[in-house]
Amino acid sequence: MGKNKKKKDITGVVYSTNQSYDYTYDDELEEETLAPNEQDLRIVLDRKKGGKVVTAIIDFIGTTEDLKALGKELKTSCGVGGTVKEGEILIQGDFRDKILKLLIDKGYKAKKKGG
Repeated sequence: MGKNKKKKDITGVVYSTNQSYDYTYDDELEEETLAPNEQDLRIVLDRKKGGKVVTAIIDFIGTTEDLKALGKELKTSCGVGGTVKEGEILIQGDFRDKILKLLIDKGYKAKKKGG
């Protein structure tokens, strides 16, 4: 074994003999959704796998359900597909200006980031 090998950081419960033990994950706790005027969203143009262009809406603070609902509304308004994953809304194509207007009309604080 080489000198540069690092130990893996292993955390959490691997096994318990206590049948009544109920382990909860800290990751399951979601933040309460902030009101639209308290959100500070960023709209970014990104290239995903295969070189396809997507418009990403990032920095949403709230529950996954609320993020999915906003994502569905934006996809419907733009008439395109997309997805919600890892706390981001991804809309297929370059819709930065349209999404910015839609978010501002709904009361969100939003602005374009980058290029």
